[in-house]
Amino acid sequence: MISKTDQKRQQWREAVAAFYVSGVWIDCARAYRDSNPLCERCRKKGEISLAEQVHHKIKLTPENINNPDITLNWDNLEALCGDCHREEHRKQRRDEKNSGKRWKVDENGIVSC
Repeated sequence: MISKTDQKRQQWREAVAAFYVSGVWIDCARAYRDSNPLCERCRKKGEISLAEQVHHKIKLTPENINNPDITLNWDNLEALCGDCHREEHRKQRRDEKNSGKRWKVDENGIVSC
């Protein structure tokens, strides 16, 4: 038997998958990348890399996936190379993983909130 949480996760995965293969997203992402062919983060560091992905600055959630001001708004998009995009998602996973932790330990072993 599948739990309600697992059912919701599966529904969310399906909604995200449907969005990312939709014509409206494909057209939006293509137009954005055509206007921003270089990785925006690399450019800020003075480096040059071709953009491979269009990233949402505000993460898509079940609450905002149907909001074009979030999903299709160029102000919420960022053209990234593969390395910067992977690093962003690693950072997001680390942040999500650590968000529930209440205590921190510094390099001296001192515990704090």
